[in-house]
Amino acid sequence: MDKDASERRVVVGVDGSQSSYEALRWAVRYAGLVGGTVDAVAVWELPGLYGWSAPAVDMDVDEDETRQKMSQELTDVLGAGAADAVRTHVVHGNPADVLLRAAEGAEVLVVGSRGRGGFAAALLGSVSQHVSQHASCPVVIVRCQKQ
Repeated sequence: MDKDASERRVVVGVDGSQSSYEALRWAVRYAGLVGGTVDAVAVWELPGLYGWSAPAVDMDVDEDETRQKMSQELTDVLGAGAADAVRTHVVHGNPADVLLRAAEGAEVLVVGSRGRGGFAAALLGSVSQHVSQHASCPVVIVRCQKQ
């Protein structure tokens, strides 16, 4: 990801959860206030990929599917005009590690409080908790509005 020190980058994790959509909206509003740019990061990984055997799937297909889904989600959440202003990055790996690397040199890292997995009763998801403890920049954790 481009890490130009002269720009005020806002990095946001997008994982398809309502919480990440709220984080995306927050990141776009904040970037507008500070004259920054938004880097939306979606992370994909194959469960069990790190074992001793090779994956039995085409990894390019999974990446393409993630990229298409992310593009559609950005348009649905922000509208076509605003979505075009967001730089998108689809990266394979561990979500927390990828977000930490993406946020190096950023103004702020924005994540949702809860992702798609885990325990619904937990206050923070594992990724949001991990990045809040290890990021090299400020972290904003956005809670989803009650339905």
